[in-house]
Amino acid sequence: MNLKAYNKIILILLAASMVVGVLPAQAEESAIVSLKQTGRAFASIAKLVSPAVVNIQSDQTLVPGEGGDEFGDEGLSEEYIPAPFSDLFKSIDPRMQPYQGRRPSVVRQGSGFIISKDGYILTNNHLIQNATKVTVKLLDNKEYIAKVVGADPQTDIAVLKIKASNLPIVELGNSDDLEVGEWVVALGNPFGLSHSLSAGILSAKGRSSVGISDYENFLQTDAAINPGNSGGPLLDLEGKVIGINTAIFSRSGGYMGIGFAIPINMAKSISDQLIATGNVIRGYLGVKIQDLTKDLAEQFGLKDRKGILVAQLEKDSPAEKSGMKQGDVILSLNNKNVESIGDFRNEIAASKPGSTHSVSIIRDKKPLQLSVTVGKLPTEAAPAKESKSTDEQIIGRFGISVQNLSADVATKLGVKQNSGVVVSKVKPGSIAEFAGVMRGTVISEVNRVKVTNVKQFSDEIAKAAKSKSVLLLIQDQYGSRYVVINVG
Repeated sequence: MNLKAYNKIILILLAASMVVGVLPAQAEESAIVSLKQTGRAFASIAKLVSPAVVNIQSDQTLVPGEGGDEFGDEGLSEEYIPAPFSDLFKSIDPRMQPYQGRRPSVVRQGSGFIISKDGYILTNNHLIQNATKVTVKLLDNKEYIAKVVGADPQTDIAVLKIKASNLPIVELGNSDDLEVGEWVVALGNPFGLSHSLSAGILSAKGRSSVGISDYENFLQTDAAINPGNSGGPLLDLEGKVIGINTAIFSRSGGYMGIGFAIPINMAKSISDQLIATGNVIRGYLGVKIQDLTKDLAEQFGLKDRKGILVAQLEKDSPAEKSGMKQGDVILSLNNKNVESIGDFRNEIAASKPGSTHSVSIIRDKKPLQLSVTVGKLPTEAAPAKESKSTDEQIIGRFGISVQNLSADVATKLGVKQNSGVVVSKVKPGSIAEFAGVMRGTVISEVNRVKVTNVKQFSDEIAKAAKSKSVLLLIQDQYGSRYVVINVG
């Protein structure tokens, strides 16, 4: 190697070393700039949105069975939010105040946000339910007595109205366009600390079957939300509302990194109806459905667990009139795959009564196409409780005892007298209890064969003596559904 070539190599190495020394410094500077920009975005959101976020104070009457002694600092009783879920109330005075001749009351505190310059406010229903007075406080400390325009307990959404004009408002975003991993910001009044801001990411979309409300399609976030945030906005980095903070998963009553918000698109649809008419009209098919488990899929001869199972049809319902039958597996709605019960229920509920939908099903292993016309959801009656009967027979294999349905029992259970047998006892720890069979459960089918009395039930169980599993169609306070009893 000559001197000239050697010097050239040295110069290249020196230049490379200088670049290596510069790049980390540039990367560090770039990261700092990026963090500053993100911080400024959060600050901008706080300045932009805070004037339209309100503190809501609710004087509530405690209704027997809807709170009682179960009220605490973390909020409503398990009647509203089942453990380990906690609502986002802040209790100002959790001590119940019993008055002579009056129901006990408590003052609760949460959040909301203004959606119109003339004073319409969006919040959670559980914040104002049974309220005798609702007070709204703005960022500038002005206070107003609010009127409840309308409330929808099934989605936990409520609309308030205050007498004011030229109010600051929030801009509503599009929750359908969100992607998991995006930055989100929560704004509200946790523990009464006015207009507190926290940031996190969108952890998941479409959370259903959580057990918080009847119609669920929650956004999940790890942004810190606590009691007092209930009803406040969840925002994107543009400061647009993409959800209503509603509940947290918590074993302590405080933040544990899992919060749930109602998507603003769902909230907007509900609030528009509440403002227009004071109530919500939902679509209705008259069908009870359940998720397909691995065992159920095998019993119905399906290769996978795609779709949902029709467990019950109401007489003369839109579903029955369309030709749908018990035991059908629904695969798609309007050519869109049905992924879960929640998705299907929400889609039907949001449908206008009288609208027609295309439904793809599997019946007896064969594909079928149905056209269903959506009805209007009627008022649902509360489930009846079971009673005692006679003609008891013990099915030791399952750990249950069954009885014939008397006229009295059938009436109290809300079923026909010849619709099956009723479970009178369930052995603790039995395979039946494990499968979800309870005392008062009515069994109407064994392996797809209808049974109307104890003898028929016993005969069908005897036929399945060598089977490792038995498919039962049951009915309880949750409606009809299929269960698989694994005995092998």
